[in-house]
Amino acid sequence: MDALPDAVLFACTQNSVRSPMAEGLLKHFLGHRVYVDSCGVRTSEVDGFAVAVMEEIGIDISKHRAKSFDNLEDTSFDLILSLSPEAQHSAVELTRTMACEVEFWNTFDPSMVEGSREVRLDAYRKVRDQLETRIHQRFSFDLKPVF
Repeated sequence: MDALPDAVLFACTQNSVRSPMAEGLLKHFLGHRVYVDSCGVRTSEVDGFAVAVMEEIGIDISKHRAKSFDNLEDTSFDLILSLSPEAQHSAVELTRTMACEVEFWNTFDPSMVEGSREVRLDAYRKVRDQLETRIHQRFSFDLKPVF
C-alpha cells in the first residue's frame, strides 16, 4: 500500500451531501489511521437522503455539521479531494500558500434528481457507491472496515 496521507479534506459545494458521505466512508475504513474532515464552499444542513443511504451501509452521518472553507479549524491537510467545480476552485485558492495536494473528483450532485422517493434514493446510492469505489482505488485498501 502507498503511504497514506496524515490528513484528508473532502470538499463540495454545500457540505451537505457528497463531502459528508465521502468523509463518513473514509472515516469508516481508515479513520483510525488518517484524520478526515469535510467542508463546502457554502453550508447547508446535512441532506436526509444522504443520511438514509449511509445508514443502509452502517455509517451514521446524521450528526454532521456543515462547515465552509472559511470555518475550518485546521488547514493542515496533506490532500484535498474536491467533489464539485466550485470546491475545486476554493481548494486551489486555499492551497496557494501551503504544501497540499489537490485532486478533482467531479461527482454528480444527487440532490438535483427529481422523482419519487425511491428514484431519488437510487441517485444517492449511486453517488455513495461511486465515492466508495473511488476511495478504495485512491487509498488502495481492502473494502472491509478495519475495526
